Amino acid sequence: MTRGSTVAQQPPIVKCLVWDLDNTLWQGTLLEDGRVTLPGPVRELIADLDRRGILQSVASKNDHDQAWKQLQALGVAEYFVLPRIGWGPKSDAVREIAAELNFALATIAFVDDQPAERAEVQFHLPEVRCYPAEELSGLAALPEFSPPTVTVDARRRRQMYQAGFQRKAAEAEFTGPSEDFLRSLALVMDIGRATEEQLSRVEELTLRTSQMNATGVHYSLADLRTLLADPRHEVLVTVLTDRFGPHGAVGLQLLEKHPRVWNLKLLATSCRVVSFGASSVILNWLVDEASRAGVHLVADFRRTERNRMMDIAYRFAGFTDEACDCRAGLPAPAHEDIQRLHLIPEPQAPSPTVKLNAVSLQCA
Repeated sequence: MTRGSTVAQQPPIVKCLVWDLDNTLWQGTLLEDGRVTLPGPVRELIADLDRRGILQSVASKNDHDQAWKQLQALGVAEYFVLPRIGWGPKSDAVREIAAELNFALATIAFVDDQPAERAEVQFHLPEVRCYPAEELSGLAALPEFSPPTVTVDARRRRQMYQAGFQRKAAEAEFTGPSEDFLRSLALVMDIGRATEEQLSRVEELTLRTSQMNATGVHYSLADLRTLLADPRHEVLVTVLTDRFGPHGAVGLQLLEKHPRVWNLKLLATSCRVVSFGASSVILNWLVDEASRAGVHLVADFRRTERNRMMDIAYRFAGFTDEACDCRAGLPAPAHEDIQRLHLIPEPQAPSPTVKLNAVSLQCA
């Protein structure tokens, strides 16, 4: 096994495995033999890595149309994103794949049966980890191919990326205003109570979101399970889809309900959906739900260098620093520097670009 000199003893998890084709993914040389076969263990490995949320691509010196038709005939073409099949250097292909995915080279792996091809990639891209084809049988057992947690969104990461590529291409071809393009997406937002299956993704949202995170407080899986079991709390997950496919779980709302006031302890949304106005739609829905329940709404907020957009979202939704006696009975915030923004709710209209499906909340 050959690896780049900059890879640490405990390398980062591989986010994308780039495959050679001839005598690596399949047995045989397509342009010479005309007929190739896909070994059963390789087929199983492709599906296994996909379930783990590891993307897969192709860098192969072959005729593109013929090779792609062969992948389709073998029933595995759908697993590969951004394939690079042609006659240029494979290091260029791997670099282009990483750049378009916006992945660091240290999270890319490359497998090829030819030592010269692996050496060419490693020379130009020393951070990329290179593996010989004869070691494919042990690949899935390596720690770098074994994410410690596989969230519900990770299991459909490929579909989400493929939908994203189609969405991006459609936007590039669209000639009208941006708002008209958003309407054309037929966006649907579902807000519902978190399920056990979603909790690992919910925890991930508290850890990985920073620009659109109201407090930056991390909630562990144990914390989230405790909140789920507490009838005073709502752990709400926002899922977004459009005509191209899923965006996955893109938002989290932690709500503590009291007789006269609801305390929004955390609002976090993925930066991937900032342009869709997701935070504003969520806040407008919460404002409307609080109005229906006849309660005040208080939101915890901790200003950071990165979450100015979240501050703006709260202000546009009508939250202020004005004093209100409804805060008096609330438990102290998780951190001293968390301020509490207040809103006396009035019904809000949802964004015209988003169809909203949501649970109905009741006053505790």
